[in-house]
Amino acid sequence: MQLAVIGCGAWGKNLVRCFAQLGCLGAVVDRQSATVETLLHQYGGRALSFEQVLAEPSIQAVAISTQPSTHHDLAKRALLAGKHLFVEKPFALELKHAEELTDLARRMDRRLMVGHILQYHPAFSRLQSLVASGAVGRILRLHANRMNLGAIRSEEDVLWCLGPHDLSMILTLVRAEPSEVYCIGGYHLRKTIADAVTVHLVFPAGEQAQINLSWLHPVKEHRLTVIGSEAMMVLDDGAPWERKLLLYPHIVNVAGRTTTTIRAEPITVAIEQDEPLKLECQHFVDCIAHGRDPITNGDEGLRVTRVLAEASMRMSPIHGCPASPVRTKAVHPAPKARRQYARRDSL
Repeated sequence: MQLAVIGCGAWGKNLVRCFAQLGCLGAVVDRQSATVETLLHQYGGRALSFEQVLAEPSIQAVAISTQPSTHHDLAKRALLAGKHLFVEKPFALELKHAEELTDLARRMDRRLMVGHILQYHPAFSRLQSLVASGAVGRILRLHANRMNLGAIRSEEDVLWCLGPHDLSMILTLVRAEPSEVYCIGGYHLRKTIADAVTVHLVFPAGEQAQINLSWLHPVKEHRLTVIGSEAMMVLDDGAPWERKLLLYPHIVNVAGRTTTTIRAEPITVAIEQDEPLKLECQHFVDCIAHGRDPITNGDEGLRVTRVLAEASMRMSPIHGCPASPVRTKAVHPAPKARRQYARRDSL
């Protein structure tokens, strides 16, 4: 099978590398000729335009990693040309577009896969199997923190940029869509693009989830916590492999007005070390070869997009101070303040 990667920016380059390693990179498409030349030198393949890719019968699939606003048009044209389709998150920026692409892929009998990469992370795969086996009992609550400094977009807000990752995992673990969606957005850098968002979900069986997303956080934090009736689990993607997935067999007993908490040491859950993106790309290739639907197919992408659209519609905006300039360098305290900090640190 031959595949073309459309869009070779920071993430598209990773797709080029992985599909080349799998032996199926046929072409790359990007407006930056220097980038294309570098990638061809490293990984081989051909430099084609998008129109040439659509007309080339030897290329059976495309992987789209372009600006989110272009996803719908490019994906639709690829499906109509008979290509199997991998499209990075967010699947689409409008619910109707996600619905159209899912329906079109079904009618064209093409494999459609959405790039919800954490579904292919070995730690999440293990977490999912343990939750399904009853290791934590009944799910009560989930917490997801996806925060870092930077990667600030000018097109989509932090909800649509980072939210698909955690929504995809949470909907898979709960096995249901939420009955209630609440959302608060912070607008600190631009008046129209939320750079910090908190989403709260309530599910029909009573489970709840909270997702914290931010581009304005001093340290990188990618953590998913599952709180169950029998135990708790934490997937920390920033931790070393041997501690990415921990099970906490804490016990909380409630008897009348008395609550007893028994803490326990965390248990390290063994997981195989592998690159999630390469596993994701391999899954797409395998699904095409065997005619199977991907784990993150159009229907799964559609479920995530529905929640994103609902959260976006219900977002309560909290604006920052638009009159204050955005500083691009480190903010240093005045000399007097620095002396105060020094005395405090010496105590």
